[in-house]
Amino acid sequence: MAVRPIIYDPDPILYKKCHPVTKFDKKLGNILTDMTQTMLDANGVGLAGPQIGYMRRVCVVLDTLDNDRIIEMVNPEVVETEGEQTGSEGCLSFPNKFGMVTRPRIVTVRAQDRNGEWFTVKSQDLTARAFLHEIDHLDGHVFTEKVTEYIHYDEEEDEAE
Repeated sequence: MAVRPIIYDPDPILYKKCHPVTKFDKKLGNILTDMTQTMLDANGVGLAGPQIGYMRRVCVVLDTLDNDRIIEMVNPEVVETEGEQTGSEGCLSFPNKFGMVTRPRIVTVRAQDRNGEWFTVKSQDLTARAFLHEIDHLDGHVFTEKVTEYIHYDEEEDEAE
């Protein structure tokens, strides 16, 4: 496993649509493993291929209902959404930038695993938000496009508490 460098805004790669994965091999498995390590090392809850310069439809998400579970999604597609939630969102490619974003509260995603097997996963709240955030990355979209209000976070103030 290796921690890969994260690509930061305004790099144009973050705004490009990714290609579907067609080859399920050891290289793909290594990339997914590296993505998980990179996400965890950066204290993130999700990471998409373009954030490490890999322009394929792959992402990893930490299941916030079960912190030991990493959900790897290859060629993910949103099947169904329900409800609505508004909350603070950030991104590893936009350090120290946070904003209020409204997304569906419950999301069902169909995706392939690292071996090419299809599965369906349904989640809610923060994990659902992470699914949608990462899938947006695969389509060349970033969370700042959906922010209704930016949150100013003062690290010095936080440290003083």
